[in-house]
Amino acid sequence: MIHELRIYHCVPGRLPDLNKRFETITMKLWEKHGIRPVAFWTTVIGENNNVLTYLLAWESLAEREQKWAAFASDPNWLSARAETEKNGPLITHFSNSILQPTAYSPMK
Repeated sequence: MIHELRIYHCVPGRLPDLNKRFETITMKLWEKHGIRPVAFWTTVIGENNNVLTYLLAWESLAEREQKWAAFASDPNWLSARAETEKNGPLITHFSNSILQPTAYSPMK
């Protein structure tokens, strides 16, 4: 099992729109494509409170590539993304890291 940590830095004022898109659109499409979210966080105290951080679980890099490609090309996602960004983008940039648990990690 590997995990992917993704951090989305939102356009000021657009975090509520990004959260709404995840809640009402993205989560359903991820379920359709077999993408497994572990958790989502917003920053309460920290450097930037205009950030959405989340963690995904993958069996392998091959699974990740296959499922991300299917999701990214899904016509429902493409139209929903365009609709939710008709007033401009929701994020300025994002980062992602692929993480592998250590031998002593409680989460495997």
